This record gives sequence, C-alpha cells and structure tokens, in this order.
Amino acid sequence: MIAFHPHLFVRIEELNTPRAPQPRPLENGFTADRLYRVLGVANASESSDAFFILANDRDEMWFICQRHLQFGALKNTAAHHLPSLHAQAAD
Repeated sequence: MIAFHPHLFVRIEELNTPRAPQPRPLENGFTADRLYRVLGVANASESSDAFFILANDRDEMWFICQRHLQFGALKNTAAHHLPSLHAQAAD
C-alpha cells in the first residue's frame, strides 16, 4: 500500500486510446462528472502503474489505474461520491 490523504477525491479522465489500461472506468459504473473518494492505493512494483481503490456508482469496489484519474479535491466529508467541482460551480 501507498500512503494517501484520507480526504482525497479524484475525477475520472479516462484515457481513450487503444492501449489504455483496463478496466475503463466509464464503462464500469463510474461517471465523468463525479468525484470519487480514494479508499486505497496499491502498486505491485516500483516500475508499474499505481491503482487507486474506488467505489463506483453501484458501490462496487474497483482498482483503477492512475492514468485514468485526475486530482478532484480534498474534502473532509463522510461521502464517498461528490458532484464534480464543475457541477458545483453551476449550482
């Protein structure tokens, strides 16, 4: 495991290339306009990608490659999903 901030939220910025890492989050229950709390981070070796543990919109646990993710926010909340900052600004 890798240390991470307990209030870290990420947003999905899925790579759309033929060699993009699997699974593709937007095809597996995640939404582009939401923020997801990071529940854990794993890295199998120093030379491989890190995988973030996130709960999707169906509350399924997934390991998602960091190359599909962007920083979303640091929020002190018990929520595991939040509207994106873009959606919050529109309100």
